[in-house]
Amino acid sequence: QNRTSVTEFILLGFSSKPALQLCLFSLFSVLYSATLMGNALVFVLICLDYRLHSPMYFFLCHLSIVDICYASNNVPHMLRNLLGQGRTITFAGCGIQIHLYLILALTECVLLAVMSYDRYVAICHPLRYAFIMNWRVCVTLVTVSWALGFVFGTLQASLALHLPFCGPCEVDHFFCEILAVLKLACTDTTANKVLIFAVCVCFLLFPLALILVSYLHILATVLRIRSVAGWHKTLSTCGSHLIVVVLFYGNAVFMYMGPGSGNSSGMEKALSLFYSLVSPTLNPLIYSLRNKQVKEALLKLQRRKRVFHS
Repeated sequence: QNRTSVTEFILLGFSSKPALQLCLFSLFSVLYSATLMGNALVFVLICLDYRLHSPMYFFLCHLSIVDICYASNNVPHMLRNLLGQGRTITFAGCGIQIHLYLILALTECVLLAVMSYDRYVAICHPLRYAFIMNWRVCVTLVTVSWALGFVFGTLQASLALHLPFCGPCEVDHFFCEILAVLKLACTDTTANKVLIFAVCVCFLLFPLALILVSYLHILATVLRIRSVAGWHKTLSTCGSHLIVVVLFYGNAVFMYMGPGSGNSSGMEKALSLFYSLVSPTLNPLIYSLRNKQVKEALLKLQRRKRVFHS
């Protein structure tokens, strides 16, 4: 009966020291700009260059969209916080952050598994690749990835936001991360945490198992290749995706399924920062710098730009 309705939350962020906040603002602004420009460039290159109109780049295009949305969901408010222009966020705004964060995270989990299946078919069944990975299959896989992310992200967000919150309203994070917000609920959140764990099993462990099986088949195929050129081509094709998988799933499993998950606010912030800024910044660099076709498409775009201006 003494519960009061919470209409806004206070995001504590990283630090209250002005000098450190200014340094973090500068660093995060550079990373955020690099994230937007890098992923937007990858998206534009894939759309403009017909040589990149293949299943692998179709999936990469959607990964770039996820990364742009990921960063834009959390970082602008974090930068505003660091400038001292207000640490508060409305309950509705907090709900939107939680909702989008879950949708994008779960979608990326499935999308990375889909990309590993694409590499498996390309390397282990090259003669049947065009038949197996036709455009209908590709569109279906991407649609399923987004649909699963939306359905289960909405379910988790809805259950979390319908909990009673009666103060304190200080979120020990730089955005409304679901585990940090659940700590403020003035009721038992065991059911929510069990659901989060179950979703993690479905969206982390199961896709990760599929990825491992795919790469075991790829490894078996690679070991049968005798030429050095064949080895190099195969490893360059899979290397970029494998790096992203290790970074993404490794941090996600540690954050949500580790023995101390949800208990260390400092660790939660560091890992969330990785998903919000570091990973979206690295993904276009990993894929573009290690991929000959993307670099050729970039050079072609630069030549076209010079001709247009001349």
